[in-house]
Amino acid sequence: MGSSHVAVVGAVLVAAVLHACWNALLKGVEDRLATVVLLDLTGLVLAALALPLVPAPAPASRGLLGLSVLLHLGYELLLLASYRVGDLSQVYPVARGAAPLLVAGYARLVLGERLAPVQLAGLAGVCAGLLALLEVGRAPLGRAATLGPALATGVFIAAYTIADGLGVRRSGTVLGYVAWLFLLHGLPIPLFVLAVRGRGLAARLRAHLGVGVAAGVLSVAAYGLVLWAQRRGALAVVAALRETSVLVAALIGSLVFGERFGRRRVLAAAVLAAGIVFLNASR
Repeated sequence: MGSSHVAVVGAVLVAAVLHACWNALLKGVEDRLATVVLLDLTGLVLAALALPLVPAPAPASRGLLGLSVLLHLGYELLLLASYRVGDLSQVYPVARGAAPLLVAGYARLVLGERLAPVQLAGLAGVCAGLLALLEVGRAPLGRAATLGPALATGVFIAAYTIADGLGVRRSGTVLGYVAWLFLLHGLPIPLFVLAVRGRGLAARLRAHLGVGVAAGVLSVAAYGLVLWAQRRGALAVVAALRETSVLVAALIGSLVFGERFGRRRVLAAAVLAAGIVFLNASR
């Protein structure tokens, strides 16, 4: 294993931990909408500070950049809806685990890719992990209300993963692409929330300032590491390794939040993470 490959793997694994951590911060606060506003504004400020220091993305990437901004907005709104009704140890693995399954299905049905035996084993692992998470601890109606938004979140994750994977390679600059992504993505939700909540928003932002800024910094760092890795490593490998965050999130939900069915969900998340890795093997 070369040093560059080790660096890519290390960067993606660190990003996976950071991503699970900022989701845990979001899940654990009282006012998640105010926290998302702070998260987005933190990303916007960091991006604005970086813009003079980084090159602009190449024109060939700008259409994908715009598409990614829209997909990230949809992803955040669905994530808020998911955490309003579900546990971190269930919602996060379902949302993150559904994405590679959807990408694999797209590759098979649209692109005509054939899965090798190890990938078929991975597909079975992903399905088993998801089914275990779908069936744990809720009545059928509760499962539908909880996991519908989580599965929809997975659709948006799959879409923006593809868009950014292609966009960053066309951009010619990882830092420039990340800066513009967070800059353009940072205003729509804060402006909408300001219009809806008006003057009452300021007090809520002050109450959640520390958590919101911390979540924003972790979010920028995690996604920047992933895009850096996507430019230097195989997209399938990066996509697989980043979803090991499902195991981290399940552990946080069980150990920190004391969520029900913690052991079963951690085991299901472990099966899911292993399945994702095998599903992306040799692509």
